[in-house]
Amino acid sequence: MTKMTLGAHPYMLGFEQLERMLERSAKSGNEGYPPFNIEQTSENSYRITLAVAGFAEDDLAITVEDRQLVIRGRQSDDSQDRVFLHRGIAARQFQRSFVLADGVEVGDAIMENGLLHVDLTRAQPESVVQRIKINKG
Repeated sequence: MTKMTLGAHPYMLGFEQLERMLERSAKSGNEGYPPFNIEQTSENSYRITLAVAGFAEDDLAITVEDRQLVIRGRQSDDSQDRVFLHRGIAARQFQRSFVLADGVEVGDAIMENGLLHVDLTRAQPESVVQRIKINKG
């Protein structure tokens, strides 16, 4: 039995990009660092919150690359002159990616109390019904 892909189904026209986005999101790291929340703040807006304690604003980069929100963190290593008896606070770099649907735009990014909030908004959908005029050949 052959595997039928979304783009190959006869009634699903133009969904090849959706299939690629699903594959890309499945491949993005399932690592649990840093922990994050996603909440719906209104009917057309969302907020992603990452726990980034120990990171300064200059240690973080937020970009949108090919409909994918990418948040990267990299701390400078200032522990060379310090002697740790126990080091339990993570000081490692990270990258978190979130695939954005068409019409979702990234808004503000706010840093407060060790949490990075990134606000997203979804544009209002246009009319669903579209009438196509038939021209005479």
